[in-house]
Formats: sequence, structure tokens, C-alpha cells
Amino acid sequence: MEPDFKKGDQVLVSTLNLNNLKGPQKVRETFVGPFTIIKLIGKNAVEVRLTEECSSKYPVFPVSFVKPYFKTGEDKFPSSYDTYTVSL
Repeated sequence: MEPDFKKGDQVLVSTLNLNNLKGPQKVRETFVGPFTIIKLIGKNAVEVRLTEECSSKYPVFPVSFVKPYFKTGEDKFPSSYDTYTVSL
């Protein structure tokens, strides 16, 4: 069952058919985004506002290639990749 999307929702888009992304497909992210839904096209597709680097792509995707985006709460759980200076 596909989730119900609405205008203004933030979503991630599958990279399965995005052929001009950098790097080999094997090591690429499986989803990119988040992108904002600007229009619903029936129940089966959404139009999203693409970023500048993806602007050459057609902005309409089937809902099967889209999943909801949830913020990670980095303010509560800081990145494990933070760097710290240690004096020896």
C-alpha cells in the first residue's frame, strides 16, 4: 500500500532511473532528496521541486519511486562524524 502524499510534503526519490548522477550505480545512494511535492498527478504520480543539480530531469515521478522524508533530529542526536581536537 502506497503512502498518501499531499502538496508540500517532503519526499525522497529513488535513483534507480536517474542515470546521470555521479559515480557508479553500485555505490550511489538509493534515494536522493528531500524534495518538496508541488503537485499531485492523480493517485499514481507526484511532481517535485528539483534542486539545481537535478534540474535537467523531468520532475514527475511515480509514487512507487518516492518515499516520505523524515527529519533525523540531528539537534537531539549529533552526527557521529563530528571532529574533535585532542591535545596530547
